[in-house]
Amino acid sequence: MNHWRKDFPILDQEVNGHPLVYLDSAATSQKPIQVIETIDNYYKQYNSNVHRGVHTLGSRATDAYEGAREKVRRFINALSTKTIIFTRGTTSALNLVARSFAHPLIKPEDEIVITPSEHHSNLIPWQQVAKWTGAKLKYLPLETDGSVSMDQVMKMVTDKTKIVAIQQVSNVLGTLHPIKEIARHVHQKGGYIVVDGAQSTPHMKVDVQDLDVDFFAFSGHKMCGPTGIGVLYGREELLNDMEPIEFGGEMIDYVYDYESTWKELPWKFEGGTPIIAGAIGLGAAIDYLESIGLDRIEEHDRKLIRYAYEQLRRIDGITIYGPEDRIALVTFNLGNLHPHDVSTVLDAEGIAVRAGHHCCQPLMRWLDVSATVRASFYLYNDESDIDRLVMGLQKTKEYFGNVFR
Repeated sequence: MNHWRKDFPILDQEVNGHPLVYLDSAATSQKPIQVIETIDNYYKQYNSNVHRGVHTLGSRATDAYEGAREKVRRFINALSTKTIIFTRGTTSALNLVARSFAHPLIKPEDEIVITPSEHHSNLIPWQQVAKWTGAKLKYLPLETDGSVSMDQVMKMVTDKTKIVAIQQVSNVLGTLHPIKEIARHVHQKGGYIVVDGAQSTPHMKVDVQDLDVDFFAFSGHKMCGPTGIGVLYGREELLNDMEPIEFGGEMIDYVYDYESTWKELPWKFEGGTPIIAGAIGLGAAIDYLESIGLDRIEEHDRKLIRYAYEQLRRIDGITIYGPEDRIALVTFNLGNLHPHDVSTVLDAEGIAVRAGHHCCQPLMRWLDVSATVRASFYLYNDESDIDRLVMGLQKTKEYFGNVFR
């Protein structure tokens, strides 16, 4: 039995008369009681704004908020808390890089390289930068299983390449991309690498120094933290040269009548009242994950996905997309049934999965489908959840009868 499951109170319930099986952690993870109580305690005991007053509650809130920043720094092995910017999530972090760093940098003769498997959050900002600057947007070809080969990276990333924006783990295929090797080649060509770590950070150790990336973005809500909080890591020298894109209170140093100066890092990018409870909750989530150990979590998740892959591939009529070696999720279609129909039947059995294009429409076109079903796993899942999924899919086939083929 999974002994971590007891830490997640939402999982102790029935849905449609069945014990809940939550298989949608790639969309958002559930929250352990330790995180819930930490956020509750902030609002009950020391709710106050940060970096402003000198009263006791304000000091406690500021200490907790900046303490969370230090926890993030340690969690991803960044050199300094100056390089840790709190954002609303991966989306806002990537947009910050696109608007503040890339837009002023890119020239019409430059190239931006992404993959067809990017989440829209790491695709649309680069479409926009290309439109604003006249730069060329290029797509790195995928292998037949959805992976990225270094041979293609070497061909596509040239002296004209200014930005390579790529996910570390695909939110549809579960593919783990060779970020360290890609970063090395990008830097050899004089470019910069921006990494979407939303799907990797919850499941494995991330070391931004070892990966040698220029920017790395991730979200708290996918790693046992609250919604509405994310992180942008950036190299200090790059962040120092960037201009903020939101202006107002707390990001300023001094306001003159016709111009202003900005605070130092990281606060120049955190205008207005920050996401205080979110950051404190993210710090508690990091405490929780580190108490278990990221190596143990990755081992657990890899064992689970191997079991899921083996069990699902035995179902007649199922098509599984992506490589066999994957991280924490499996995406599939069942015969010619629409993914929404499959998801609806599974929900009637108390099984929560994702159905749709997963904010990856170019990848859906690459797969030659309009949508898929995705089951994603985390530390609170075990083999019994996968067994329930398999039984639910068999019931789906029975329910649709002759319609299924």
